[in-house]
Amino acid sequence: MIKESNLLAEHAVQRDVVDAGDYYMKVVKAGQTVRILDLEGNQAADTLFYNAHDPSERYSAMDTIREQGNVYLTAGTELLSNEGNLMLEIVADTCGRHDTLGGACATESNTVRYAIDKKCMHACRDSWLLAVAENEQFGMSKRDITHNINFFMNVPITEQGGLTFEDGISGAGKYVELKAAMDVIVLLSNCPQLNNPCNAYNPTPVEVLIWD
Repeated sequence: MIKESNLLAEHAVQRDVVDAGDYYMKVVKAGQTVRILDLEGNQAADTLFYNAHDPSERYSAMDTIREQGNVYLTAGTELLSNEGNLMLEIVADTCGRHDTLGGACATESNTVRYAIDKKCMHACRDSWLLAVAENEQFGMSKRDITHNINFFMNVPITEQGGLTFEDGISGAGKYVELKAAMDVIVLLSNCPQLNNPCNAYNPTPVEVLIWD
């Protein structure tokens, strides 16, 4: 569902541009609103959410899909934790839908999906592992890397129940905006994937904005 925001970028209390292949890991406080902005179009932003006070509580694709009865995320979707608690709500979305089934790229999946020689290519899981290693204050490790949301990514479901990775449906300047219901750690990998058509084989930056 397309729903525009009335928030102005110039009023944001924090703005960060995240280059393709880089990570973003910061706390968004309860009541704050965070926007992920697709600057150039069709860029996948692989994102994980955690309770900032207890990272063992984290975003659950299974609980979220079950409760909303829809595999796609968009405006009005409530993101639930593995404890069934509301973490964030998508309050604005100019893309229309986002994937929460396709998972994140990893060196292992690159090998399986593309070719043996793709194993050494940078992947989202690498970015997340670097993020938790460089941010020891959160007390997290690779064991905390779980299923994620692929904002802006187009992963249709086939009639047979399979998944396909197709050209993106986002565009330059489109965004998704979420309001936090609890203090959350936002861990985002701006996908470096060069083998997937979702970003036209050209990874580009995204911007993360936060409002009080």
